[in-house]
Amino acid sequence: MRTRAAARRALVEFGSPAREPLVAALRSPSHTVRWEAAKALSELADPASAPALVQALTDERFDVRWLAAMGLIALQQAGLAPLLEALEQASWDKVLLRDGARHILRTQLSGPHGSVLAPVVAALEGTEPAVTVPLAAYRALAALRGESW
Repeated sequence: MRTRAAARRALVEFGSPAREPLVAALRSPSHTVRWEAAKALSELADPASAPALVQALTDERFDVRWLAAMGLIALQQAGLAPLLEALEQASWDKVLLRDGARHILRTQLSGPHGSVLAPVVAALEGTEPAVTVPLAAYRALAALRGESW
C-alpha cells in the first residue's frame, strides 16, 4: 500500500507528462490499477485528463467512479464541456454516467455557471433523464460556449 501511494505521489509530482500513462491505466483490467490512476488524475487536476475522467464515470467499480467524479469536480469549469458532451451523446442505458454527472453538476450549481447547469441537473433528476438530458446538455454546452441554440 505504501509503495502504491508513493508511486502515485511521484506521478502527481511529475505533472502533466504523467497524464497519458495514467489515462491508459484507467483502461487496465486491474481494479487497483484503475483506482490508483483515477486517484492520481484527480490529484493532478490537469484539464486534458477530463475526457478520460468522464469515461471513468462508467467504470464497473463504484470507488473508481467516485474518484473520477472528484477529479472532475476539482477541474471545475475545465471539466464541464467534456461532461456535457458525453451527456449530450449518451445512449439511454448510460445510467452510471448520468448518476456521476448529477453529483458533479450539483456541486457546480452555486458557481458562476449555476443557472446554465440547473436545467441539466433538473433533467438528470427528472422522470425521463434518458430523453431529457441530451437536449439539456446540448443547451448548456451551447450557453457555455456563447452560442445560441
